Amino acid sequence: MSNRFSDSLFQLVHSLEKSEKRNFKLYIKRSSGNEDLKIIELFDALDKLKEYDEATLLKKLPSIKKPQLSNIKVHLYKQLLASLRLLKSSDSIDLQLNEQFDYAHILYKKGLFNQSLKILEKAKETAKANDKFNFLTLVLALEKRIEMLHITRGMQSRAEQLSAETAEVTGKIDMVAKLSNLAMLMYSWFIKNGHARNESDEAALKQFLKAQQPAGAFDQTGFYERLYLYQSYSWYAFIRLDFLMYYRYAQKWVDLFDEQPLMKRVETGHCIKGYHTLLNAHFDLRNYEKFELTLQQFENFAATERVQEHDNFRIQAFIYITSAKVNQHTMKGTFREGLKLVPQIEEKLQAYDLFIDNHRIMVLNYKIASLYFGSEDYGTCIDYLQKIINQQLDIRDDLQSYARLLHLIAHFEMGNYELMEYLTKSVYRFMAKKQHVTVVEEEVFKFLRRSFHLPRARLRTELEAFLQKIKQFENNRFETRAFAYLDIISWVEGKVYQKPMATIIHDKYLQRRKRRYQTTEIVS
Repeated sequence: MSNRFSDSLFQLVHSLEKSEKRNFKLYIKRSSGNEDLKIIELFDALDKLKEYDEATLLKKLPSIKKPQLSNIKVHLYKQLLASLRLLKSSDSIDLQLNEQFDYAHILYKKGLFNQSLKILEKAKETAKANDKFNFLTLVLALEKRIEMLHITRGMQSRAEQLSAETAEVTGKIDMVAKLSNLAMLMYSWFIKNGHARNESDEAALKQFLKAQQPAGAFDQTGFYERLYLYQSYSWYAFIRLDFLMYYRYAQKWVDLFDEQPLMKRVETGHCIKGYHTLLNAHFDLRNYEKFELTLQQFENFAATERVQEHDNFRIQAFIYITSAKVNQHTMKGTFREGLKLVPQIEEKLQAYDLFIDNHRIMVLNYKIASLYFGSEDYGTCIDYLQKIINQQLDIRDDLQSYARLLHLIAHFEMGNYELMEYLTKSVYRFMAKKQHVTVVEEEVFKFLRRSFHLPRARLRTELEAFLQKIKQFENNRFETRAFAYLDIISWVEGKVYQKPMATIIHDKYLQRRKRRYQTTEIVS
């Protein structure tokens, strides 16, 4: 992420839509004290800056002295948040519930206990309808305080009712907390380690899941309990490279939102992530028809007002839909057509620089590099891979490893043999250190080392032998990781049969579709 967004206030100002800026001006001018006029000046100056520089900022604000700037920035930040809260409250169940709780608390402080309880009762109904059990703990705590300090109704029945409600809510919160922790920990495992590399990794992952999963997890019927359970098992299957299991739980995840359509609005981010996960599962299984259908459903959802009017959802949908479209070209072998997406991706990445994390940028850069590799533009492929290699981030060791391997193979394609010996040693050392050298990668390195010294006439024979060695691992679960990052078999087949890699993959795509069509005809 760019350093130009290092100032928090500067980030907030530059994240605002035109409508949000206009609303802020209207909000602040309702009470136009001298200090408020100064924060408008500061707001306008920050809005016009392309990079945050305090010296430049002060030159544009002669009415604000340097010792004043810090306090005025704090005031502006608070006023911006207050303005956004008013503007966005109707779009968020959480904001609406918190607003109702604030009103009830104010009435309680005024001694209007019955009015406070009425608002709390309505808020409680809304929270239950939307599975907002964490909020219910606040409501119940205030209700109990009112009842204990100020007898308002039949104390005995109220006490029993509130006690029972508290016990139920506490149990649900505990289960949701444990399952959400499990989902988060499984995701963290993947971000740090990538896929399971061997049986030892898988055994450790199974033990971890067993230790963290709460008893009775599969007996839950609540929305959030099931959501986090399906997420946990989606990650578990994905890490283990069990793509069929991955697909099943991703489908359950998406189906959950179809069962409870209201939750698409309440938990829009989780719904978007569910579509993304299901598309990845279809990609891994080469479910071409289901991939296209799910992508269309996702694009329809992304076009809704709910997604388009919120920065976070709109950007999240853009990243995942873009990733899916690149994947679609990758599995069809239409790499050159996929390159048409790159200018738009670059434009959006620059526009959304403030919002997109380094992990997402790394993934998109790898996918773009793969498009250029498949299009035989190895120089540009290397340029994109260098963006990953030069970042040296402490995440996704697997992706960093394969970026270096693809970088090495791209140099092989360009005939940069004077670099190959050094690069091969360097990449092997990196992958060995990260423990990402599987049997398939060992064979890749062996072939590349031999290729330095081979006359071109013998290279095809070596390629044929190399192809036979790696094809036997095509259905080995722990080796499919190598084929997921780069279709190494299709690349070698292209070299052996003297066809572009794109043609090899596209022919396979057409053959698989034809076989599935014929199977469908027989069944029907």
